[in-house]
Amino acid sequence: MTAIPVLAAPVAPTEPPADSAEAAREVDRLFAEAERAIEAYNGAAERVQVLEAELESSQERVARGQQLVNDRRHVIGANAAAQYRAGGLDPTLVLLLSDDPDTYLARAAAVERAGARGAQGLRDLLDAQRGLDRRRAEADARLAELTAEKEELNRRKLTAQRRLASARRQYERLSARERAERAERERAARDVRRAPATVPVTGPGSARAAVAVAAARGVVGRPYAWGQAGPTAFDCSGLIQWAYAQAGVSLPRTSQGQAAAGRRVSLDEARPGDIVVYRADASHVGMYVGQGQIVHAPYPGATVRYEGVGILPISSVVRP
Repeated sequence: MTAIPVLAAPVAPTEPPADSAEAAREVDRLFAEAERAIEAYNGAAERVQVLEAELESSQERVARGQQLVNDRRHVIGANAAAQYRAGGLDPTLVLLLSDDPDTYLARAAAVERAGARGAQGLRDLLDAQRGLDRRRAEADARLAELTAEKEELNRRKLTAQRRLASARRQYERLSARERAERAERERAARDVRRAPATVPVTGPGSARAAVAVAAARGVVGRPYAWGQAGPTAFDCSGLIQWAYAQAGVSLPRTSQGQAAAGRRVSLDEARPGDIVVYRADASHVGMYVGQGQIVHAPYPGATVRYEGVGILPISSVVRP
């Protein structure tokens, strides 16, 4: 998925809070709201992908059904021609071999009156036409779902853009001192001097967890970009999905989906590779890498980095 440019929507300016700590908290709150909007966008994008695949499959079934109908009609036509040459064509066959396929089902009862040798072929043709009609209805339904979901995706996109623009405007209003204080508070929550030492991964699923941890550690320093799942940029859930994909494990695209994608364990039981889920609404995730640290993609403007596991309120720890 390509990166989506953030379009700043015109919003009436507001005065930043007077207190510097309060101003920084307001920035954090706005980025948290933006992240919730981003995860909602990711969920809509995931549903669009699923529906696109289902529509393609439905269209393939329609094509196969149409070919079957064509083949049946060809056989019946050949039989009818042979019958005509042998002594005339039954009027019932003339009726059922109409070029209008919509008349087949309405005239199905006529098959029972067809005494010619093509009667069974006509029954087969009617069955094939019914199947084709069902497949066309399925494809139409998938197309309608996809159209509605794409409209929802566009709405989610605009919401995320507005929330991000609001957070960035608020951040830009911070004074140099307020930005420095905010950065210092972030540094206090993580060890920026060195990456954590490698922690052995043991237990069931350890091989895939070790691969996922290595993948996440390997992209530390790459930029946050909303709607992205690697390999050059990531949002929070995109990083987790991509890292586990390197281990051959398929995870949902959203943080909420990932929060339900495994067995819950306590923080005390956390092992490298476990997913740490933050906030009550599961709107942020990081990967536990041992020694009380996670790797995560924090927010727009930041890079994938190591940080203390307690940076935000933890709602659960999940082992895929």
